[in-house]
Parts: sequence; structure tokens; C-alpha cells
Amino acid sequence: MSFAGVVKDMTVLVREVVNSGERVDRGVSRTLVNFVLDLVLMLLFTALSIVAVIVQFVFPPAVSAKGWHLWGLNYGQWCGLQFGLLSTLGFGIVVHVMLHWTWVCSVLARQILGQKDVPDNGLRTVYGVALLIGLLLSGAILTGIAMLSIQMPPQT
Repeated sequence: MSFAGVVKDMTVLVREVVNSGERVDRGVSRTLVNFVLDLVLMLLFTALSIVAVIVQFVFPPAVSAKGWHLWGLNYGQWCGLQFGLLSTLGFGIVVHVMLHWTWVCSVLARQILGQKDVPDNGLRTVYGVALLIGLLLSGAILTGIAMLSIQMPPQT
């Protein structure tokens, strides 16, 4: 099965859990899904922290790390592993917020904005999609600015 297929199946399961209330058709409780997701996020954060410490403190600075290996991986591969873990953790956090989106909207509407009514399901979905698009677009813009602004060192 391809990565896109796995993501599609996960998206369908998350959508079922979010829209169904307490149980999905497969007999998995929402509480169990949240528990497993929180456990996976904790493990990903721990792995990411360990890899970040290895990249930062075990290897010499990047320009000096050429040829150095740790457990069969060179500096570039450790950095790639770090990015992969960070991306997976980010995806898991997005799924986690999706599972709690009704609660997030309720707290925002009632306790922060002081409204009596909570937005309906359709409006909450629109807000969530707009927020996700805004965050992704901001990241893309900042990455583009960084790519245009980077400077090479002077040639000697």
C-alpha cells in the first residue's frame, strides 16, 4: 500500500471518529483513539528529541561532519531522520487538534469571545480548514522568503 493510501485511510478513520461522537463503525472508542494518538505523539516527540540532541551535540558542526557516521548513518541522514520525525509529529498534532476541534471551538466561542452559542458543525469545519490553509500558506511564504534571502559565503 502506498503512503497516499495510508494517509487516505487514516483521514477516513479520523473523519469517522470526529463525526460519529463516541464510537466508530469499527467498534473503536474515541477515547481509545485519543489514547493511542497521544501515546504515538509522546513517542515521536521523544524520538525527535533524541535525534535532535545527536545532531546538535554528538556530531561536529555540519561543515566538519563529512565522513562521520553514527550507527551506520551519516550527518545528512540523521538530519533527514530528524525532518521525517518532525513532519510525522506535526501531522499527528494536526490530527489531535482535529479530534478535539469541537472543544477548541467551544472554548474559543464561550470563554474567550463570550458568546452563548457555539458555531455549528459546518461552520467549525470551515474555520478549521481556513486555519490549516492559513498556517500552511504562512509556512510556504516564509520558506519562499528564506530561499530568496539566503546568501552564499564570499568566494575566496
